[in-house]
Amino acid sequence: MKRAIIVVLLVVVVGAGAGAWYTRRGQPEIEVNTVPITRGDIIDTVGATGTLQAVTTVQVGSQVSGNIQWLGADFNTIVKKGQVIARLDPSLFDAQLQQVQANLSQARANLTRARSELDRTNVQLTDAKQKHARAIELSARNLLAASELDSAKVAVDSAVAAVASQQASVVQSQAAVTQSEASVNQSQVNRQHTIIMAPIDGIVTQRSVDVGQTVAASMSAPTLFVIAADLTEMQVNANIDEADVGRIRPGQHVTFKVDAYPTDDFQGTVTQIRLQPVVVQNVTTYGTVITVPNTALKLKPGMTANVKIEIAKRTNALRIANAALRFRPSADVFAALGQTPPPEMTAFANGGRGGRGGGGGFQRPGMTPGTASPTQAPAVTPEASRPSASASPERTPGRGGRGGAGRGGGGGDSQGRGGGGGGDFQGRLLERFKTMSPDEQKAFIARMKERGADTSAFETTAPRAPGKTPRAAAPMQAQTIDALFAPLPPVESRGRAWLFMDRQLKPVNLRLGISDGSYTELLSEELQENMAVVTGVTGLASTRATPQGGAGNPMMPGRGGPGGQGGRGGR
Repeated sequence: MKRAIIVVLLVVVVGAGAGAWYTRRGQPEIEVNTVPITRGDIIDTVGATGTLQAVTTVQVGSQVSGNIQWLGADFNTIVKKGQVIARLDPSLFDAQLQQVQANLSQARANLTRARSELDRTNVQLTDAKQKHARAIELSARNLLAASELDSAKVAVDSAVAAVASQQASVVQSQAAVTQSEASVNQSQVNRQHTIIMAPIDGIVTQRSVDVGQTVAASMSAPTLFVIAADLTEMQVNANIDEADVGRIRPGQHVTFKVDAYPTDDFQGTVTQIRLQPVVVQNVTTYGTVITVPNTALKLKPGMTANVKIEIAKRTNALRIANAALRFRPSADVFAALGQTPPPEMTAFANGGRGGRGGGGGFQRPGMTPGTASPTQAPAVTPEASRPSASASPERTPGRGGRGGAGRGGGGGDSQGRGGGGGGDFQGRLLERFKTMSPDEQKAFIARMKERGADTSAFETTAPRAPGKTPRAAAPMQAQTIDALFAPLPPVESRGRAWLFMDRQLKPVNLRLGISDGSYTELLSEELQENMAVVTGVTGLASTRATPQGGAGNPMMPGRGGPGGQGGRGGR
């Protein structure tokens, strides 16, 4: 009998253990993933693509038409200024030169003949004047008839007119000589233009003609060669998106890579932000010139550069992983850990569409339910006015779920009898702030700063003290617009991280600086190096890192799910 009892007891114990094991087997094991706070370099960069070009590039063309007779340079040829690099066939220009030279000789002969005729008419004028003088003397003695005196006077007048006419012929012949000389000079210049010389010292990067090819310069000068002045100094013409161009300033450091040397990093400096927009398929970009040293001559014109412009850099900075800033625990996580959710989590869970009575949109640390006193501002407002690219600050809640309390209210029950009123907490806070006196506004802003809250929205609303109106800046003396760009303001934003201490999640509000996409600079001293911050929770099937921890629509963090029937109570 005792043996049977012992066997039964053993069976019961084994069954109970198996049942307990089977029951626990279906329960998930909560595992909290953490990463440490570290120190390192953080570089905020703007990425773009660009094309490498020589700083100075000259297109060598031909001013005259003709056939290429000889080439003295090819691709990659190093040339000096004045060096002959091509010749055109000069036969046609030689013939034109001979023709205009013959015309010049003929014009000079005509000028000589005209001058001889002028001398002859001057002699005739002198003879006519002498005869006229003798006729006057004889007529005074009554020894000459009046008709002969008149004839002598006519002869003088005719000689004067002949001299004037011949002087005009001389001037005309002189003009013809000058014109012929100009034609000769033009033909000589055209003849000289058949010899193509390098205008600068440099390297031939392009040759567009061959021997025997005909070039026509009737409308525009054809390009024969392209010469780069100096390939040891190059530039990258990068296309910066309009969303990033406001952060670009001359003098910023640049690193870039080219496909030809994938393991090499090249350096450069921003020298110019051009104001000429380039619109391609409704995408606006601005050309940015980056000066690049090329002493090793690795870089070649036309290469595509993948550019990273350094906006800000912190060396050995205290930094936090962006995954920790994105983590938002859900209500399931708190339930699995046996922890009571923070007050704002409770407010989000209860505050959907409720009554229109009093009360705040949600409850924050330091606030009692249904109040929104400015003196009870939260330690850090979840909504940061200037969020960084990495930190995702908590958004201002709008409307909660339909099954909870009133519209943005914090105290509605499941039957719709709740009270909360205005869902936009910060908006109502600003409205009340505007009704305060200047001294009260200063005190309110000071209290918020002591709690680490963001006061930018209130500071811009506060009236400026008398006598502190900024004066218009005097126009600066600058040669280019780049020198007038204002320096970049310091980057600061708000964020929240979570610590896992004593198997409890604890929030920490942070001041953040620049980010490189993976890490963000820590400006506040709440966290120290090597402290572990939570990045996620695994082992819970329903755990999702949704803002406010609600089970509502993941695409609309500010709206809860369709709950009970107490949607519009409290009216």
